[in-house]
Amino acid sequence: MTSRILPLSNNRVAHYLERGTGEPLVLIHGVGMQANAWYPQIEDLSTEFRVISVDMPGHGQSDALETNAGLPQFVEWATSFIEALDAGPVNLAGHSMGSLIAAGVAVTRPDLVKRVAILNGVYRRTEQAREAVLQRAAELRSGTIDVQTPLQRWFTAEESQQVAAQKVESWLKSVNLAGYATAYTAFASGDDVYADGWPTIACPALVLTGSDDPNSTPAMAQQMAKAAINGQAVVIENERHMVNLTAPDEVNCALRAWLQTEPQAENHEVEV
Repeated sequence: MTSRILPLSNNRVAHYLERGTGEPLVLIHGVGMQANAWYPQIEDLSTEFRVISVDMPGHGQSDALETNAGLPQFVEWATSFIEALDAGPVNLAGHSMGSLIAAGVAVTRPDLVKRVAILNGVYRRTEQAREAVLQRAAELRSGTIDVQTPLQRWFTAEESQQVAAQKVESWLKSVNLAGYATAYTAFASGDDVYADGWPTIACPALVLTGSDDPNSTPAMAQQMAKAAINGQAVVIENERHMVNLTAPDEVNCALRAWLQTEPQAENHEVEV
C-alpha cells in the first residue's frame, strides 16, 4: 500500500492510500476515522481495482477546511480531489459522513461518478435524532471528546468485534479535535442537504447498512435506494454502524456485486 499526498486546487493537500490497479475505487471514511478505516476493503478489492482511500479534511494527514465548513464545502473538497486524481469517472464509496459526501458528489457532479455506494448513511433524520447529533457536535466544539460512547454504540462485546473496536478507539484518540468537530458539525446538519437530489442519481447506487444500526437505519437505506434511478438497498443482519469492519466479507461481496452493476440495473432490495 502506497501513501501519497495530492495537491488540490485550493492550495490544500489531501493524503490518501493507494493499492492495486484497474478501475478506480475512491473510499471516503466517516468522522473521527482515517483512510486506514477501510483496511478490509483495501486488502480485498485491490486485487481487481485501483483502490484509493483518502483522509477526509482535518483527519489523518489531509489539510482541514475552515471551521465553519458545512457539507457543501466537504463535497467541493471531494470534487476537487477526484478532479486532481485525473482518473476519469470513479467508483465512489463513502461510510457515514463519507456517504453524505459521496451522495453530494453524485448529485452535483454526476460526470465524475461511475457508481456510488453509501454505507451506513443517514437520510432525513427525525427531529429527535437530529437534536442528539447536534448536541454531540456542540460538545466536540467545546473541546470535549467522548470515545467510549460511540464504541459502545458501534460494537458488541464479542471478541471478534473488539479487535475492530480497538483500532477505531486508537483512531478516535489520535484525531485532530478541531478537524473532528468541523466534520461532525457538517455531518450533524447534513442529512437533508442533498436528499432532494436522490431522484437525479442515475448511476448504479448501492445503499448498505446494518440491521441493528439505530442511526443509519434500514428504513433510511431503503428510502435512498428507492429514490435513486438505479438503486439497491442491502441490509446486513445483526450488524451495527461499523459494518465494513465487523462484517467485511459480506460488505466486500456487496461492493463487488455493485462494481459489476451496469447502469440499466433495476431498483430492488436485498437482505444479507
